Amino acid sequence: MSVTLITGASSGIGAALARHYAGPANHLILHGRDAVRLEAVAEACRAKGSRVETERLDVRDRAAIAAWLTRLDAAHGLDRVIVNAAINGGDPGGDVETEAMAFETVDVNLVGALNVALPCVSLMRTRGRGQIALVSSLAAFAPLPDAPAYSGTKAALLAHGLALREKLKPHGVRINVVTPGYVKTAMGSEYQGWRPLEISAEDAAARIARGLARDRDIVAFPWILAAAARGAALLPESLRRLGMSGFKFKIRIGR
Repeated sequence: MSVTLITGASSGIGAALARHYAGPANHLILHGRDAVRLEAVAEACRAKGSRVETERLDVRDRAAIAAWLTRLDAAHGLDRVIVNAAINGGDPGGDVETEAMAFETVDVNLVGALNVALPCVSLMRTRGRGQIALVSSLAAFAPLPDAPAYSGTKAALLAHGLALREKLKPHGVRINVVTPGYVKTAMGSEYQGWRPLEISAEDAAARIARGLARDRDIVAFPWILAAAARGAALLPESLRRLGMSGFKFKIRIGR
């Protein structure tokens, strides 16, 4: 039986991934902040035949997360870890992010992600096998002016993940970076602005699972938007600014 851990599994892409992997052949460990929604996802997965455990630890609590992962790996042996938990970035009024907003985004999206990923790297390297997927964003390639901290954290995950991939490949540990475009989720619905080529969370989960099964270094989609985002950094600033002008947004609700 394969053991899969998914953080941020109470809604959105994380919940869709849990449902995608659910089945008698998969033991799922689901992490999330919202107890009611997390249990609903867990029940849906159990109904499909999965053995499911849930956890609500704060990913910013490095010591607690490390201890939890060590216990899990000792009990089950983690085969696949999808590091997905994240929060929105950006100022609700469209102004420059405050320091508090920026540091909160960094603490959850980058430090929190590494708090999960790095202990798993050590555990899997010792065992000589395993797969870790870091969920980044196309904003890693084409930073959003209205969400600099969010874009920065996702770019850092991309760089860190690709570097780790090369270092860990000889040790039997696979690292993949997922860079989705616009996905219909509760978190995504907080953005008021143009969302080209938006896909469902279920479609995103299926694409991610295919990419991870093929051990792709970067699982980027949709391909048209991904190609445009990856090419944006090569453009002169004037053209890049013009191209990104259509992606302005505001956050519908504050945090």
